[in-house]
Amino acid sequence: MVQISPLAFIHPEAKIGNNVIINAFAYIDQDVEIGDDCIIGPHVSILKGARIGKGNVFYDGCIISATPQDFRWKGCDSKVVIGDNNRIREHVIINRSIYPGGETSIGNDSFIMAQSHISHDTKIGNWVVIGNAVKVAGNCKIGNYTILSSNALVHENCEVGEWVLIKGGCRVNNNVPPYLIMAHNPIEYYGVNAFILRKGKFSEERIDEIAQCYRHIYQSNTSAENALKRILSDIDPSKERDQVVDFMRRHDYRLAALPDLETL
Repeated sequence: MVQISPLAFIHPEAKIGNNVIINAFAYIDQDVEIGDDCIIGPHVSILKGARIGKGNVFYDGCIISATPQDFRWKGCDSKVVIGDNNRIREHVIINRSIYPGGETSIGNDSFIMAQSHISHDTKIGNWVVIGNAVKVAGNCKIGNYTILSSNALVHENCEVGEWVLIKGGCRVNNNVPPYLIMAHNPIEYYGVNAFILRKGKFSEERIDEIAQCYRHIYQSNTSAENALKRILSDIDPSKERDQVVDFMRRHDYRLAALPDLETL
C-alpha cells in the first residue's frame, strides 16, 4: 500500500512501487521510477531520469537527478540510478549525467550525509559513507566500503579505491589506491586503513601484506616502476595485492605499457 500525502505532487507518468511513503510537499517528476519500501521525506524533489531501487530513505529537502551543473550538458536525457537500502540525508544534491543515456550511480547500503553534493557521471559503490558537506565532482569513482569524512572535496575525474578513509576537509586532487588513509592539505599518505579492515574481517597477515605494498610505494624513495617490481617480487599473489597492482597500472600509462612484470 502506497501512502501519499495530499500535499505531495506526483506526476501521473511516475512509477511508484509498493509500500512507498511520500510525505508532504515532495515533488516526483515524470520519467521517475521508485522501488518498493522507499520513504520520501518532506520537500524532497525526485526529478526526471531517477531510477531508484528498494528500501531507500530520502530525508528533507534532498534533490535527486538534478540537471547537471556543467556547461557541456546540452539538455539530453540521462539518469541517476540508485540501488537498494541507501540513506540520503537532508539537502543532498545528486546530478544526472551530462551524456545522452549516461548515468550517475549510487550502489547499495550507502549513507550519504547532509548537504553533500554528488556531481554528474560519478559512480559511488556499496557500503560507502559520505560525510556532511562532502563535494564530489563529475566523473569520479568511489570504491566500496570507502569513507569520505566531512567537508572532503574530490576533484573531477578522480578515482578513490575500496576501503579508503579520506580525513575531514581533505582536497582529493588525484587518484587514491585502495586500503589507505589519506590526510592533511595538501593530501598525503597517512597509512593503511587497518582499523576498518579489521572490522571487515581482514586477517592480520593480509593487512601486513597491504602495508608492505604501500611501504614500497610511499616510503622507499623509489620510482613507481621500481615499487611495482618490488611488490611483485616480495609479496605473494593475493586479491589485495593484485588490486593494488591493477590500480597502479590503470592510472599510470608508463606502468601499463610495461611487459608482464611477474616474469622479471
